Amino acid sequence: NLPAAAALPIIIAMTVSFYAGLAIIAVLPFTIEQVILIALFMTIAHMLIVEGIVQHKSGLNVINATLVRIGAAVLSVFVVSQFFAGTGQDISLPASLATQAPFIEVVKDWAIDTSLLCVRVFVIIMLVMMALYASESLGWIKYVVRFFRPLMKVLGLPDRAATMWVTGAGFGLLYGSAVIMDEVKKGALTKEELEHLQISIAINHSVVEEAGLFMAFGVNPLWLLITRFVAATIAVHTLRGVQYLRRRLLPR
Repeated sequence: NLPAAAALPIIIAMTVSFYAGLAIIAVLPFTIEQVILIALFMTIAHMLIVEGIVQHKSGLNVINATLVRIGAAVLSVFVVSQFFAGTGQDISLPASLATQAPFIEVVKDWAIDTSLLCVRVFVIIMLVMMALYASESLGWIKYVVRFFRPLMKVLGLPDRAATMWVTGAGFGLLYGSAVIMDEVKKGALTKEELEHLQISIAINHSVVEEAGLFMAFGVNPLWLLITRFVAATIAVHTLRGVQYLRRRLLPR
């Protein structure tokens, strides 16, 4: 239910960079309904290679992570598209897109953007780690767990995953990976619980920043926030159901 041109920002976001996908949306004349659907796909399934490797190192197979995110993105876009009409209508590409930038300029811009992203990731990880260690020392973690306990039950996650879920959902997979891997080393979660957590934040991460970015395009953030939350919840409970049936039907 999207025009062929929508493949451009979606594929770029999946393989290269979420922000590169945003830049393409900014220059193409999509309708607001089309932008909502593209935004939903991009926020769920972006930077699959980099973030897949990150999740692989912290408990979720990279292939499974990629398939879950693409599947969740496709199904979410299909469901939400039923609320709109005419989202498959083609758009007219601006003539300016036919102009090709010099290769050296493209490489230069890529290098600058990548360097800035690395610095940003480092700074945020350090700040989050410092905040978590301070919270543990001051005994604040138990209040975080208590506050998010009802939400964890809805998501199908254990209470002990509250801190890691808040880190991933709030700051993203790249920024939260170091925190999650540090908690994993402490043995806070079982293998299955860790897999449930990774599935949840694979679909529903960096919710504040990404929703805020698309607000600049006129997107109501509720379309993104509610849909991703529901998709993550369904995915985790589906996985739990499959694992339960597997244990019952195929006992060791």
